[in-house]
Amino acid sequence: MIPTSAKEVQALGWDYIDVIILTGDAFVDHPSFGTAVIARWLQKWGYRVAVVPQPNWRDDLRDFRKLGAPRLYFGVNSGAMDSMVNHYTASKRLRHDDAYTPEGKAGARPDYAVTVYTGILKQLYPEVPVIIGGIEASLRRLTHYDYWKDCLLPSIAYSSRADYLCYGMGERPMLELTRGIEHGWSRHRMQQIPQIAFFVKGKPKSLPEEAPSSGRLILHSFEECQRDKVKFAENFHWIETHANMLHPDTIIEPVGDGYVQVNPPFPPATEPEMDSFWDLPFTKLPHPRYKGKRIPAYDMIKYSVNTHRGCFGGCNFCTIAAHQGKFIQNRSEASILKEVKTLNDLPGFAGNISDVGAPTANMYGMHGKDLSLCEKCRRRSCLFPAPCPNLDRSHARLLSLYHRIDATKGIRHSYIGSGIRYDLFLSEKGFVDETSQPYLKELVLDHTSGRLKVAPEHTEDHVLQKMAKPSFRLFERLRTEFDRINREAGTHVGLVPYFISSHPGCTMKDMQALSSHPALRGIWMDQVQDFTPTPMTTSSVMFYSGIDPRDMKPVFTEHDMERKRQQKSFFFKNSSKNVMNSKKSINIAPRSRKKK
Repeated sequence: MIPTSAKEVQALGWDYIDVIILTGDAFVDHPSFGTAVIARWLQKWGYRVAVVPQPNWRDDLRDFRKLGAPRLYFGVNSGAMDSMVNHYTASKRLRHDDAYTPEGKAGARPDYAVTVYTGILKQLYPEVPVIIGGIEASLRRLTHYDYWKDCLLPSIAYSSRADYLCYGMGERPMLELTRGIEHGWSRHRMQQIPQIAFFVKGKPKSLPEEAPSSGRLILHSFEECQRDKVKFAENFHWIETHANMLHPDTIIEPVGDGYVQVNPPFPPATEPEMDSFWDLPFTKLPHPRYKGKRIPAYDMIKYSVNTHRGCFGGCNFCTIAAHQGKFIQNRSEASILKEVKTLNDLPGFAGNISDVGAPTANMYGMHGKDLSLCEKCRRRSCLFPAPCPNLDRSHARLLSLYHRIDATKGIRHSYIGSGIRYDLFLSEKGFVDETSQPYLKELVLDHTSGRLKVAPEHTEDHVLQKMAKPSFRLFERLRTEFDRINREAGTHVGLVPYFISSHPGCTMKDMQALSSHPALRGIWMDQVQDFTPTPMTTSSVMFYSGIDPRDMKPVFTEHDMERKRQQKSFFFKNSSKNVMNSKKSINIAPRSRKKK
């Protein structure tokens, strides 16, 4: 058990705690929640870990005091989402619920939660190290645009006054940091740990521009970026380039009276390493303190299984690669099947797996054909502007996994709730290889619960180019194949496309063209999201600077809130006619197949 109160610590007979993690989420002991993963991982290596979920920062700070000081350090994260994305809509209106809080109640964490929690801990326990991590810290590790303050902010490693920042998926760097603090490593040795960032006073040693192989990339300072949007865009170009390299440089960004250093990450986790991260004694349940209370985010994932990490799609508005990395890190089939079997022990499980997926469900097992080319590659996406010829897009391993899952005792259906990339199995000319058509057919008929959700994002190619998404003609091809599968099987599975309004490059005229596009007739059209600039994405850099950092050319951005609202509402107003022909094709269960 991971304790969350002094009473629970006492019941375990502990006379000290090694690590105390404070998080903005309710505590759910499930591998989909980062706090549980880090707590269980450190516990595996013999450390005593306690969690303080959603501490009250507005009273006498008793939640921050109740467990006392840990032996080694405090860990801090905002939860599974950036706290500002969690709190506010794209129109900057306060949300009225929070899926990561019991009963969905809003207001259980502060704005900029990582900085607030860290500030309180530094005030109460100035001698105890604080390590920040999770989505909010990871994606704010360098100068970034903050949509809610409408300005640039410096690295959170600098502004929060934390001792160290752990970015990305944190099992390996957090274990190294824990060991280093325990054994009293020197500051210099601690600063050699991969996949961490930290602030250092003083000036970085200058390097000649003609020494690109030095292993250090020195960016424009935060203050220079504040004064010049072009320099901010240039910074991000190099940040994103290195974030997608297998062997990136150490990144140095001057700020204030010193600089932030971001060390390169650990290599992509091997299959045995990935298995070890899941082979932990998760209860897969909310902590007993929430007995009788519903946590909406848990309801969404409690019967799901994660197959891999990473995404090489490279969408400009997405943060997945910046946090999880571009290179796919797979679990073994044995590890996945072991977890599938344990689902039968969960309360209420009726044999239906809600999602066998990941950031992009059908990237499982995919990699470069010649890995030596991947070692040198600087492409930000393996799929845009065209699929990399070195990419192995076979779905054979994934299909085999689906069959083995469905053959597991107690499993009735396994659904794919995560996103898929249809450009992995389709081109405008047809299917990519011999596994492509069988994959789409099985996906539609056996693994879709009523509606297949896909994300073309827009219909206009010049907008899609700013998104780093394939041409809409590929969606048209998908619909042709999708309709053929339904027709031949006598089924009525629905197709639901997702779109984004107000993305950089998108005008009202573009949304008009989208909403009246003939290829969307007869499709259920209710999924459009107003673009929200989130930290550390190419799209947010475009929104703030008016510059595309990929080519440094100007790009139109819609900043007026009323016109942003109109872009989104125009879609619904003009697409309502598309609903009429689709009502017969929704909420119909997929055809079942007998297991062979």
